[in-house]
Amino acid sequence: MNVRVAPSILAADYARLGDALAAAEEGGADLVHVDVMDGHFVPNLTIGAPVVKALRKATRLPLDVHLMIERPEDTVASYLDAGADWISVHVEATRHLQRCLGAIRRGGAKAGAVLNPGTPAAALGASWDDLDFAVVMSVNPGWGGQPFLSSSITKVRRVRQDAREAGSRAVIEVDGGVDQGNAAELVEAGAEILVAGTAIYGQKDVKGAIAMLKAAARGGVRV
Repeated sequence: MNVRVAPSILAADYARLGDALAAAEEGGADLVHVDVMDGHFVPNLTIGAPVVKALRKATRLPLDVHLMIERPEDTVASYLDAGADWISVHVEATRHLQRCLGAIRRGGAKAGAVLNPGTPAAALGASWDDLDFAVVMSVNPGWGGQPFLSSSITKVRRVRQDAREAGSRAVIEVDGGVDQGNAAELVEAGAEILVAGTAIYGQKDVKGAIAMLKAAARGGVRV
């Protein structure tokens, strides 16, 4: 299994995002994770579609745009227009999950659904046919640098099992507190994409941090 690493620019220096993207590319990152927060669904406020559009021009890496916003169905088109390659929405943030996922796919991007720590894996039960990826939050969303919730490992395993039982080929992404210490166990549980912020951009050597996280993840790769 090929484990992918997605550095989260939430932990980067926003005054030097171009440098952060370049370091991710040079370090062998597979995607760039972009957190969009609206100050309502989560308490923090970050960036919007105009910044995503600027990021699109600055990197060749796929942009994995995580919408932590209320009523994502109202604005998902703007992120598609901005050049997002992957877009995920929270199951807790919309009454129309299938509508959102369908719109994302029709717009040419990969569609994902995100589960908060308090939301059970079963919440994805009716959505597997519409999903390209599922995201397990391993912290409560809204802020970077939070400690990893160890219960997330069991949840990743459950989400993977549910996907298999549904006949889905959706990949499992984990977001929050991911580092060298838990990467292997997450991969063993079924994670295929590891989002890491502080563990990458919080280090002096970004390229080296990506390499070390990938090496740690390979310890959990199932043959």
